[in-house]
Amino acid sequence: MSYETADSQKEEFRKYLEKNGIISQLTRVLVGLYEEPERPANAIDYIKKYLGAPTGVDVEELRADNDELRRQNAELEAKVASLTQQLKELQTEQEEQDG
Repeated sequence: MSYETADSQKEEFRKYLEKNGIISQLTRVLVGLYEEPERPANAIDYIKKYLGAPTGVDVEELRADNDELRRQNAELEAKVASLTQQLKELQTEQEEQDG
């Protein structure tokens, strides 16, 4: 990769960050951190809170919960399909007996 290519990629990335408001958001959070009278013990948590991200969230636990809920949902959908089929069969039998 040439020097010009690297510079053009950096410039393209900078424009992307600026266009999407990332530079201004990061500037605001850093200024807010700078202006804090007492420095927070955990700057990362401060930044996450400032940007609106939840803190203390276990992503792996959420993924595991999501996987379990998806599995349960699939089971319930299969059960609904099975019961719907049974109902149709019973309705057909009833119609044959009545007819």
